[in-house]
Amino acid sequence: MFKITGMGGFLTSSIGVTCVTCVAVLALPSAHPATAAPAAPAASAVSGAPAVSGAPAWRGPVAVVGEPAGAVATGYPDEAVAAGLRAGAVVHAHPVGAGIPGSTRSLPLGPLPGVRTLGRHLRGAPPQQGVYRTGTGRFSLVGLVWDDPDAELHGRAQVRTRSVATGKWSGWQDVETHNADHGADPGAAEHVPGRLHGATAPLWVGESDGVDVRVRADAAAPRDSRAGRPRSTLPLPSGLRLELVDPGKQTPAGDAPADVPRTGLRTVEAETASSAGTDPVRSGATEIPELNRRDTELELVRLQGPVRAKRYIGPRPRIVTRRGWGADESLRERGFVYTKTVKAVFVHHTATGNKYTCSQAASVIRSIYRYHVTSMGWRDIGYNFLVDKCGTIYEGRAGGVARAVLGAHTLGFNTDSMGIAVIGTYGVTRPSSAVVEAVARLTAWKLGLYGANPRGKTHLTSGGGNVYPKGKNVRLDVISGHRDGFATECPGKWLYAKLGTTRSSAARYQGR
Repeated sequence: MFKITGMGGFLTSSIGVTCVTCVAVLALPSAHPATAAPAAPAASAVSGAPAVSGAPAWRGPVAVVGEPAGAVATGYPDEAVAAGLRAGAVVHAHPVGAGIPGSTRSLPLGPLPGVRTLGRHLRGAPPQQGVYRTGTGRFSLVGLVWDDPDAELHGRAQVRTRSVATGKWSGWQDVETHNADHGADPGAAEHVPGRLHGATAPLWVGESDGVDVRVRADAAAPRDSRAGRPRSTLPLPSGLRLELVDPGKQTPAGDAPADVPRTGLRTVEAETASSAGTDPVRSGATEIPELNRRDTELELVRLQGPVRAKRYIGPRPRIVTRRGWGADESLRERGFVYTKTVKAVFVHHTATGNKYTCSQAASVIRSIYRYHVTSMGWRDIGYNFLVDKCGTIYEGRAGGVARAVLGAHTLGFNTDSMGIAVIGTYGVTRPSSAVVEAVARLTAWKLGLYGANPRGKTHLTSGGGNVYPKGKNVRLDVISGHRDGFATECPGKWLYAKLGTTRSSAARYQGR
């Protein structure tokens, strides 16, 4: 029986170990005490691991450093202990993803008598809800959530925020209320009643410490309005609350505790994701470097083996990994879910607005990730990849960039597809040439891994939606916009208009 005492008295726990070689582990306090991460499964669930009971209270991932062999593994403490036992090494554990943690705060909305800025109550106006709060602590992204994931917010939501830098209030901004087109397919394991919430799209507002929000319900159909009688309104969903998301501060890329080697770091989950050499990501890497076309083809042979047919694959682009943008891996669900192949790509925009700099993109992604998981109840960020307005590509949902990871991006068509979200709103703003180029390069590479032609058509079976019923076999472009599978404005008028160029460029990169 080993006694594990965390620093500063944060953690005291006992672990019973059945082993021949003893392992000492230093577990540091959780960087997210307010977030209840799911308890890690017993280490005995790891193949070949000895039984380890009484998991320590620390639930965040740790890097386990073996002596003298270098890094052994990263993962949750019980997995890390098991990996250390298998290696027969004395190990020390350190938190992964050190930095200032992010947070999510919820503010319930209450009834408002009228539109505040008009200074008077509008007689017969639709019911409104809102909240005004200063001294909230810092946040950079907002969104509205409610109890029933199947309910819709029929109305207009507006928000203004107070800047930390200037102390001034912004103007009113609209929050995109139509967001039901994103999410896990009906009937999927991720679509769990009681865990999911309805939600608006998130909105990036920059570093703020005060918020004012108002939600006004839509009026019912005009035929319900008659002379001398007030017009009826549609109900707002119950449990409306405002989510204030702070992305936290990221450790500079490549930083690690002084005694943790920067090379040779292996991740328990990433090792599973890249088993049998099916993924090019080096565990612990902050980015996946780009390759020229010849080296990409050689890598494809390494990943999938030689084939007789001609290969069409674009050069692999540079991709910032989850570690690179600072993902807190303790937030998401453990494990991964895969589909059989990648037959199609759906292009999205995040509808978070365009008021971010490219240096802030990692913070925006961390905020979206936290909003998807903590506020909306998803297992991980919904998109497989994200692209910022400067054309940088980021790994999205965990499980391996080269693998067919099941996402939650296009309701009804997540199976055998992948989702790419361009960070921003493109209904009235044109995407940069760097964005179009990045999406073309990414699709040329990823589709090439699965033998798909970017200019071609494919068939997907609908999982259910507002256009195609469940079970319908639907013919789609291999590179489609979100609106092709669901009645939505996403990915915005101007981004959608660039998909023809994207298809042509991607096919050219593949050598077609």
